[in-house]
Amino acid sequence: MDFLRASSLPWLDFRQRQLRDLRVAQRLPHSILLLSTPGLGAEDLADWLVALALCESRDDGTHSAPPCGACASCTLLRSDSHPDYHPVRLEDGAKQIKVEQVRELIDSLMLKSYRGGYKVGVIEGAEALNTHGANAFLKTLEEPSAATLLLMIARPTHRLPATIASRCTRMVLRAPGAAVALPWLGAHGPAEPNWTAALELAGGAPLLAIELQQTGIAALEADMREGIRALGAGALDVTLLADQWVRSNLPLRIAWLENWITRRVHGLLSGGHSSQSAGQVSLPAALLKPKIRALFELLDATRELRRLSSTGMNQQLALEALLLGGRTALAP
Repeated sequence: MDFLRASSLPWLDFRQRQLRDLRVAQRLPHSILLLSTPGLGAEDLADWLVALALCESRDDGTHSAPPCGACASCTLLRSDSHPDYHPVRLEDGAKQIKVEQVRELIDSLMLKSYRGGYKVGVIEGAEALNTHGANAFLKTLEEPSAATLLLMIARPTHRLPATIASRCTRMVLRAPGAAVALPWLGAHGPAEPNWTAALELAGGAPLLAIELQQTGIAALEADMREGIRALGAGALDVTLLADQWVRSNLPLRIAWLENWITRRVHGLLSGGHSSQSAGQVSLPAALLKPKIRALFELLDATRELRRLSSTGMNQQLALEALLLGGRTALAP
């Protein structure tokens, strides 16, 4: 576990200071719900928080501020062998975190700490908890054992029951501004003359922008523009297009489509140019409002599809319905 990596992400500084102050004051919450979109380093912050809780150094002016990276506890974490750290993740091929995994975690947190400090449980992708798994946590959250920290990581559109979420301290990670993200990408990302397009497609998340750039954002951009053009002109079968998108990085394509619709709306409202449209918007005034209404309806449907994409829904059918309903909005 490289728990010091979070310190290289400047947009996490505020949360790190906040959590370190709570630790020094011995006021760390017993349960934290960390909400974040992909690409902001939520897992890195979670690793850092685990180390913060388990570090055996004390910030008394004579030692390094925790996590120190050098004490016995930090050394165990680095080798992924700390006996008081209990992570839970989706198993390979699974769509839900099993209730057996949850019960095993609860049993571990009820035991006495091996090193006499905190016991820490982390659930990555907590939105994958099923109802039984979430309900199993209720007693643990209502009556936590001493020196226990339970950390859950979920997307902002998480589906955790209110009974669970309301018993956790919520921390929301937000994308940094371009003034922070672009210099960081220039210093830490691969050589790239312009990070603006990737950062925009990533919703402002720098780590996701790097991932997108490495997967070939230019080819995706060209493919999506051609698909939108052909669909809007009625020259492409919806079923074939949906099948192509589902088989090739659907989450990224949905994000691209959401950005394209947003830019199109801005272009219509301003009467100017849209960098993802064919040129200057010059619709007659009589058609302007219906066109914008159709775009907003498509935008809502796209966001709903992205929200539900992690569920067990039939993505092919959902995407076909979205594209069929959005043909009017996509027409040039």
